[in-house]
Amino acid sequence: MITTIAIATNVAAITVLAYALYFRRHRRRDLMLSYVALNTGVMAVTIALSSVEAGIGLGLGLFGILSIIRLRSDQITQQEIAYYFTALALGLLAGLRPEPAWLMPLLSALMLIVMAVVDSPLLARNHRRQTLTLDRAYADETELRAAVAALLGASTVRVELLELDLVRETTVVDVRYRRDPARPTGRPTADQRLVAETAADRMPA
Repeated sequence: MITTIAIATNVAAITVLAYALYFRRHRRRDLMLSYVALNTGVMAVTIALSSVEAGIGLGLGLFGILSIIRLRSDQITQQEIAYYFTALALGLLAGLRPEPAWLMPLLSALMLIVMAVVDSPLLARNHRRQTLTLDRAYADETELRAAVAALLGASTVRVELLELDLVRETTVVDVRYRRDPARPTGRPTADQRLVAETAADRMPA
């Protein structure tokens, strides 16, 4: 009975996590499939290990392998890693089938609520993180912060200098900033023109 409850709860939980929360906010079908496959695989392996005489070292080794396979990709963001571990935790929780029977649905619901809140588009909606490459070498930090703030039309929270090339006259910075919706983005001058801009944290559409 408890196994049936665990499997049903896990199916419902991973559906909410992968589709209702992740896919509808981030629109990556490949990772949605990865989360579902990881979750169901972990649950199946955990249930199988609990029914045979397997050492705890073997179990930990299997979960260690599962936990690092997808994280080797350079295309996964920190937000997606959070979903990755939540899918892993849901599958592990379902496979362990803790007692009493209501504990597993309660903990699964708690994890889903946490993810729904912390990844909500309404939470810190105007905060961004970007990596910028500027076509001028800014050796002065105050001047750099002013140039970045004018370029992004934002209140700069933090600017971290990643690379300063005095030969090619370029500056690469990691910027954490707060966007001001009422403030238009400044048009870059010749010294402030944006050469390349890569968003590190994508906001949901």
